[in-house]
This record gives sequence, structure tokens and C-alpha cells, in this order.
Amino acid sequence: MPEPFYQIEIESDPNNLITVEEFVNYFAKDLGLTDDQLSVLLLAVTEATTNAIIHANKCDVSKLVRIHAEIEDSKLIVKIKDEGKGFDPTTLPDPTHPENLLKDSGRGVFLMKVYMNEVKYNVTPTGMETILVLNL
Repeated sequence: MPEPFYQIEIESDPNNLITVEEFVNYFAKDLGLTDDQLSVLLLAVTEATTNAIIHANKCDVSKLVRIHAEIEDSKLIVKIKDEGKGFDPTTLPDPTHPENLLKDSGRGVFLMKVYMNEVKYNVTPTGMETILVLNL
């Protein structure tokens, strides 16, 4: 029997982040994740979704963010897809560098890498996909 999958689609409005948190809480509970797994997952998914809404889709509510979650080989894989032009993650400034320590943004990708077992990016013709992997 195939594993269940979960998906949601939201307009690119930061107010929809609460809906994303409820979605993550729902599927995490359904999948029996621990509180620790849930907290790191919430952090990573909301960071990726915030980036998709603000940086990729520029808060344009006509553009959507799609989130898909499924289990594959004892790994939870969450894909956050935007409708933006994409970016090169290797060009992001290092948030641990002294000149960036006091900035109030620029830590999302760093935090995702710290808390997830894997973070990948996939540029598609219709937008960028952030892929978060959490070993279960």
C-alpha cells in the first residue's frame, strides 16, 4: 500500500503562513512525528514558504505556493514550490559572518540546512522547488 501524501496550495500572502503551520501540524500528527521532529519541521517549512511568498513570488497573490509532503524510504520529503524565477543558493551571504550577525533576515536557508537532513533545490520551468528531507 502506498504511503499517504499531503498537499496544500496557498496564495502568496504572508498571512497564509498560519494555514501552512496548521497543515504541517496536521500531517505531522497523522504521521506520528515526535515533538522535536515537529518543531524542526515547522521551522524549516515556514522558512521555505516565507522565502517562496516574499522573495520568489513577491507577495503577488495571483501566484501560488504549493506544498507537498510524503514519506519515502523512512524519510519525510517536503517540497515547497513557488512561481518565481529561482536563485542560486551558493550566492547567499553567510549569516554567521560578523557583518551579517545583526541583520534581521537572511538566516532561513542556513536554518533549513542546520535542522533538516537534506535541503535541495530544483529549478523548474514554472518556478523553484525547495526540497526538505527529514530522516524518520
